[in-house]
Amino acid sequence: MGFDVVVVGGGHAGVEAALAAARMGAGVALVTQDAASLGRMSCNPAIGGIGKGHLVKEVDALGGEMGRAADAVTIHARVLNTQKGPAVRATRVQCDRYLYNDRMVRAVRRADGITPIQGEARGLVVREGAIRAVVLADGREIDTRTVVLTCGTFLDAVLHFGDDMVPGGRFREAPSLGLSDALRGLGLPLGRLKTGTPPRLLASSLDLSATTPQESDPTSPPFSLWPDGTPPLPHRACYITWTGPACHAVIRANLHRAPLFSGRIQGRGPRYCPSIEDKVVRFAHHDQHQVFLEPEGLESPEVYPNGLSTSLPLDVQEAFIRAIPGLRDAVITQPGYAVEYDFVDPREVDGSLGCHRVAGLYLAGQVLGTTGYEEAAALGLLAGANAALAARGDRPFVLSRADGYLGVMADDLSTRGVTEPYRMFTSRAEFRLSLREDNAHDRLSPLASRLGLLEPARARDTEARADRINAADAILSRTRVRPADLPADTPTPPDGLTLREWLRRPGTDPSALLPHDPTGALAALADDERTALTIRVRYEGYIARERAEVERFRAFDSLPLPAGLDYGTLPALSLEVRERLTRARPTTLGAASRLEGVTPAAVSALLLRVKAGSRERQGAGAAGDAAGSGGGSFGNSPGMPSGTSSDASTDG
Repeated sequence: MGFDVVVVGGGHAGVEAALAAARMGAGVALVTQDAASLGRMSCNPAIGGIGKGHLVKEVDALGGEMGRAADAVTIHARVLNTQKGPAVRATRVQCDRYLYNDRMVRAVRRADGITPIQGEARGLVVREGAIRAVVLADGREIDTRTVVLTCGTFLDAVLHFGDDMVPGGRFREAPSLGLSDALRGLGLPLGRLKTGTPPRLLASSLDLSATTPQESDPTSPPFSLWPDGTPPLPHRACYITWTGPACHAVIRANLHRAPLFSGRIQGRGPRYCPSIEDKVVRFAHHDQHQVFLEPEGLESPEVYPNGLSTSLPLDVQEAFIRAIPGLRDAVITQPGYAVEYDFVDPREVDGSLGCHRVAGLYLAGQVLGTTGYEEAAALGLLAGANAALAARGDRPFVLSRADGYLGVMADDLSTRGVTEPYRMFTSRAEFRLSLREDNAHDRLSPLASRLGLLEPARARDTEARADRINAADAILSRTRVRPADLPADTPTPPDGLTLREWLRRPGTDPSALLPHDPTGALAALADDERTALTIRVRYEGYIARERAEVERFRAFDSLPLPAGLDYGTLPALSLEVRERLTRARPTTLGAASRLEGVTPAAVSALLLRVKAGSRERQGAGAAGDAAGSGGGSFGNSPGMPSGTSSDASTDG
């Protein structure tokens, strides 16, 4: 039995990888230890957030499932950073974790071209430097042209419950054994990381009157442009409480029993999502930390106390939790724990997430050192799409940092590596004003359509959406409102204002323009379309300046480095830089510039080498033309923008 693509792992990365490859026409095998656990939310029952919501929008724009699934099972929603600029506004929703899991299982079962295979992958068959098969624990071999590894936190994983260490990838689920050794055998360097989760609490044991409710925002927009037609679920409130001195005293008194401080845990944990014991130690000057009590589902008896991730023993967990307002009588239904697991150095892959050492091997999600459902889903989609392309002999699909947050993440991982679990933030993107949630489909859906990732009907939807926004924008520019028809407190020139000029003014409610549009084009826009248009108008100057920066970046970033360049022949480079460049083999000057330890002086030396090579090739081409041989030009090679000047190159 053979497949074009074998996806190993059924988490968020694996599901999106399998669905993406199948949409592109590949025959896909999805290998998982438990076919009922596809897309399981093993930690927080939430999707989105700062940077993460942008990724979910991009997954949807590329035809993925995460946004649609989250919308269908949302029980609490909010838009974050509403008082800040549009670049950093982000959607976050609480999901019914059980319905989300069920939704993903059904999505995979319904997909044409996916064959779920229940089993544990133990090895990889590689011949002549290319993937040939996946070996299962029971001895079966699955022949394939490409493999996408999305093993999550399961590679040789260990769970830490205080002094107890139990093999497992998550609570009551076995680890993946043997695959780490197989990867080492291929020469891939592995490291160790750690993450964790809080205890789950019995909802009926909590005193919510001692907490502060946080209601859902009914105006929060959906992630997906393509709702599945199911009625929205009723929403539930979340509740806020705080740790305090009594809680912290319990934790400090038991730090010797915390595996994070006793030396049992060797892996590095996520800096931006630390355990409560880590927060108490690192931020000793704070006498309280916020805790969000989040429902696990409409019918679930459990609550997720966001902010209390811990690996302390159960008796200590009970003691510090009961010292928190509202949780005095809390009953723990599942203890918190830490999980330590193997990951592959992400510098072993390129921007397509394909492995340098083994043709046809792709990696995505936590096996590459990331953390979070959203990061995993986005990388899984990219890896699955590229595995399908490789299986049919097509060129890879690579997004640049100027194309999307997915491009930023893939580039960060493949060029810089990780020293801790990687989490997406808007601050990681140089061009974040151009990479907003509201324009994700404008940016990426045309690319997805050309690749076959997006169904034709959805591609037409995104085109129609863009047409509606553009038509309304044209109406704004040519429709003028008389001073008498404007609000009295609006400073107005004698000839009035165009609708565009009016909308650009701070505090203008876009709905106030509707009566002044005789065509009805503005009224025909959906809420999210009107939001996108408003942002376009109000920030057009900033967006135009950033667009110019993007063009300079693209010119610099795409300058190709010669494939066989011997860095040892460049005396201007230090020994350290030579070693880093030789190991990474960056294909462009932009990729080289982002490698850890590569200095601006080293980039300048490489730029001089690229220009020298260009002049040499141009000279050879001119000589060849004179001799009638028609020589080529390095400057017009693939990826090099025609007409790129020295100034454009150095301005990047």
